[in-house]
Amino acid sequence: MKKNTQMTMEEKLNAVRAGVLGSNDGILTVVGVIFSVGAATTNQFTIMVAAVADLFACALSMASGEYASVSAQSDSEKVVVAREKDRLAQNPDAVANDISQFFVNRGVTKQTAAAIATDLMQKAPLETILQCKYNIKLGHYVSPVEAAFSSLFSAAAGGVFPLVAMWLSPLPLKYPMTILATVVAVGLTGWLSARLGHGLPGRAIIRNIVLGLITIAIHFGIGTFF
Repeated sequence: MKKNTQMTMEEKLNAVRAGVLGSNDGILTVVGVIFSVGAATTNQFTIMVAAVADLFACALSMASGEYASVSAQSDSEKVVVAREKDRLAQNPDAVANDISQFFVNRGVTKQTAAAIATDLMQKAPLETILQCKYNIKLGHYVSPVEAAFSSLFSAAAGGVFPLVAMWLSPLPLKYPMTILATVVAVGLTGWLSARLGHGLPGRAIIRNIVLGLITIAIHFGIGTFF
């Protein structure tokens, strides 16, 4: 069977979702290190080394975690496909009944649902049962590699915001500019997450900004103990 290379909307959203989450984590972990280490020492070189090291560690951690998570999901989908193939070979009537029941549950009469199921069983039985029962499109599985790379680059890109602000700002403005860069960055990821999830952008932006400021405060408080 020829593999369909066109991505479904779910596959695209999976990669974008991983990117948004990775970006947000990159921002907060880097700014957290900057303020925790900055509270413990005034040595700018030490602060920057710690922040850069954390940027790489966060990006790799996000990528490996996303790869493991999405791999498990992809494996589960493939197991479902194999199971439904066996059901079609051993008990096609049960599969037809599942398809018919799918349409009955959506308001179609039993007679019409049975006719639809019979027609679909003749044309594309495996594709139909996967779509009806599991909302899986045959040949389209979530990609752990794409999700991992999306998290890797987005976490690194997100962490660059506070890192560059800290690096380029004059000494008296380093921390205020880093806070400002963080607010802008987490506000952007909040807006993106709301758009992708069809949520409320204003609420998501405010929530992300508040969480970002809390993160800074907590890390700064931890750093003052050392």
